[in-house]
Amino acid sequence: MPGDERLSSGDGRIHVFGIRHLSPAGAYHLRAFLDEIRPQIVLVEGPSDAGDLIGQIASRGVVPPIAILAYTDQLPVRTLVFPLASYSPEYQAFLWAAENGVRAEFIDLPSDAAVTLQAARRASAGLEQTDREEGPAADRESGQTGRQDAQAERKAFYRRQNELYERVAELAGETDYDSYWERYFEHSPSKEAYRHAIERFSAEMRELLEQEERAHDPREASYNAVREAYMRRQIRQALDTVGPSDRIVVVTGAHHVSAMDLALPAMSDEELRTLPRSSTKLTLMPYSYYKLSVQSGYGAGNQAPAYFERLWDCFNRQDAARLPSLYLSQVALSLRESGTHRSTASVIEGVRLAESLASLRGGSMPTWGDLRDAAVVSLGFGDLSSVAEALARADIGTAIGALPEGVSQTPIQDDLNRHLKRLKLEKYKSAVAADLELDLRENRRVKSEEAAFLDLHRSVFLHRLALLRIDFARQQKIRQDAATWAEHWVLQWTPEAEIQAVESTLKGETVELAAAFVLHERLEGCADLSEASRIIRLACQCGLPKAMEEARLTLQRLAVDAGDFAQIAAAANELSILIRYGDIRKVDTSSFVPLLQQLFLRGTLLLVDAAVCSDEAAVGMVTGMNEMHRISQEHPEEVDDERWLAELWALASRDDRNAKLSGFAFAILLERNLISPDQCSQEVSRRLSPGIPAELGAGWFEGVSMRNRYALLSRSGLWQQLDEYIASLEDEAFLRSLVFLRRAFGSFEPREKASIAETLGVLWGLDGQGAAEQLQEPLSEDERGKLDELNDFDFGDL
Repeated sequence: MPGDERLSSGDGRIHVFGIRHLSPAGAYHLRAFLDEIRPQIVLVEGPSDAGDLIGQIASRGVVPPIAILAYTDQLPVRTLVFPLASYSPEYQAFLWAAENGVRAEFIDLPSDAAVTLQAARRASAGLEQTDREEGPAADRESGQTGRQDAQAERKAFYRRQNELYERVAELAGETDYDSYWERYFEHSPSKEAYRHAIERFSAEMRELLEQEERAHDPREASYNAVREAYMRRQIRQALDTVGPSDRIVVVTGAHHVSAMDLALPAMSDEELRTLPRSSTKLTLMPYSYYKLSVQSGYGAGNQAPAYFERLWDCFNRQDAARLPSLYLSQVALSLRESGTHRSTASVIEGVRLAESLASLRGGSMPTWGDLRDAAVVSLGFGDLSSVAEALARADIGTAIGALPEGVSQTPIQDDLNRHLKRLKLEKYKSAVAADLELDLRENRRVKSEEAAFLDLHRSVFLHRLALLRIDFARQQKIRQDAATWAEHWVLQWTPEAEIQAVESTLKGETVELAAAFVLHERLEGCADLSEASRIIRLACQCGLPKAMEEARLTLQRLAVDAGDFAQIAAAANELSILIRYGDIRKVDTSSFVPLLQQLFLRGTLLLVDAAVCSDEAAVGMVTGMNEMHRISQEHPEEVDDERWLAELWALASRDDRNAKLSGFAFAILLERNLISPDQCSQEVSRRLSPGIPAELGAGWFEGVSMRNRYALLSRSGLWQQLDEYIASLEDEAFLRSLVFLRRAFGSFEPREKASIAETLGVLWGLDGQGAAEQLQEPLSEDERGKLDELNDFDFGDL
């Protein structure tokens, strides 16, 4: 071939083809190049220990996008992802090799070295700052400044590098580098033109970039030098296995083309032995176009994967001229599906506009940027927001790859996929979020037991994934006391979820075993009552009875010396919910009843003493009192309700406890109709008498107002007492009480405030409705000024 000697890297048998990752033109021209050269071996830039996966990547049933995932098999888990789309030159090289019975190999650093070197580069640049890998807080703080400097330096390097690319685009008259690349390389008419142009351009850019790297980031230059020395070593070894007339094609990133010259030194055996390594494993995983789009640039992705797939299809049909009409028709179709009509004439005008833009810029056909501009003008009438969603569908799409059964995956991936199939959740493995409503009760309309409890089994599986932090399913939040037979989940598959599943392999080979391991780990370090009770509930939701029993024993041990009322109440509440709804999940909860009784009694006995606390601590106490009272009403046969009420009476009558908590206890008793009108009047009079410090009286009323509002609003005597109390206060005491009363009434709803105003209006001999309406009027300037004074009130004097 004319000119091949210049491109042969010093050996006539070696033919280097430079590509840009995820380049449709690169993939198309590479296949033509391979057809012409007919090599005996195809060497591809990629992890050299992933050679066994090449056959599976090219096997029938694989639907790109997919990715090779390398991960360390010890904590902390580090990963390296090598994505492949249908238009990736590497993927097409593997398909060509399989179709022609030719050997294909990877030649880049093996994953155990690549992962380690990547981690070192990221750490030195301050980019690897995950919680699971950080040391003690003191160590983190001591290195914080250095890491920030390194990260700033790294960002500065990328900024300079991007500026270099953007400067090239500017000189070419393009708005950005991607448009420049597409117009001058993706639209290249022949493989010779593409190959020679990309090599000349890359050699010049490499020289400029290496100057930047040497001056500002020698780590990057060193890393590339190591990789290239290793790839030259692999090429030399491949040469030793072929005959003198056999040919080898090397497919590598354009940046590395000039470094594939075999006149340059290859990595020696000694250098290979000194490479830092971490034990790794490899697997294949489905990938998504959305992930490719957000990993554009240095993440080996591109911004519009669906668009480039359409370009790839047009290349294969040898009809690239149809791309503009296909693209804009897709945008118009998406608009129509969303209820926004656009005519065929608008599409035609858009195609003409895109072609005119390309012509003005010296191109042979429109680029992605030209087509987007044309879509905004002709279909969005100049408004990007009106076509943004339709453009996203045409640019990115929702494609997710697929791997057939038998393709290399980790045991936990296989288990996860089996469960998705068994539980009929495969359709939710989509990049589009979907709602899933579950009914955990038995479905008596079906015949098999598996079908009757399908939603229950789904719930168990999804809770296990959530426990493993595999972000495939998110349960929508519900009130803690609202546990019923219904669950609402939002399901959405992402490549991150697949990576998280692979990372969970270190915890167990199945989802069930990994979930049990996580709970066991949490229990080993558990020294908190409420945490132990939460683990019991998690174990129940995950269908892990052994973990439930282990957690029960842990909770029982911790309960012996427990002295924190809020923690005891939280733990008892978790057990209460479990006992109430355990039968829905087919769980025997009888062994938890004695523990609930023990915790409830201990919390009851601690109530009065624990009420000697600050207002900040009182917040947790109120939550605990609510939980304890709920338990007393929902489990009257299991717990001692009478004793609980007696302790509430004791707290309500005490003057030496937190006034808010005493008021809250009084409100609970009031709600239970255990306080007569005379007793209510007497207590209100006592608490709100002029001799009581304002903050105590108002604090007590705040506690009363935190419980059943209906019971409070219906007692006119209470409001009369409050009115008389406020009227009796001196100015200073009034301001002090107003601080607390304002906080108390701040939680009332407008209709409740109107009801209070009506009640007070009647007490004052006014029209109740008129008083309520007056309350709703805006504040005057004078009233707002006094409110500002109240905001600045000095609490230090309280």
